[in-house]
Amino acid sequence: MEARPMRIRAAEKDGVIEVKVLMSHIMETGQRKDAEGKVVPAHFIQDVTVKSGDKVVLAAQWGPAVSRDPFLSFKFKGAAKGDKVSVTWKDSEGATRTDVATVT
Repeated sequence: MEARPMRIRAAEKDGVIEVKVLMSHIMETGQRKDAEGKVVPAHFIQDVTVKSGDKVVLAAQWGPAVSRDPFLSFKFKGAAKGDKVSVTWKDSEGATRTDVATVT
């Protein structure tokens, strides 16, 4: 499965950076059955890491209960307009994706 690019917005206001990320992923729980009654194997994002420059500003471990095409929003301090924010995820099948946005 080739993952579509994440949609990332990172905006600075009063020294606080607000990051919004829309990830494209099927996020299968491993509990759903297909039309033939066979269990659809689990396939979900397990690890999410967000960096501002070389500094990790968010690290999360997710499980199968997160919805399809997850949305993540959070705030942090320590960056400025023009800085880069990178978001990386790794899923239960070993696939990874990294996308980068510039703080506006």
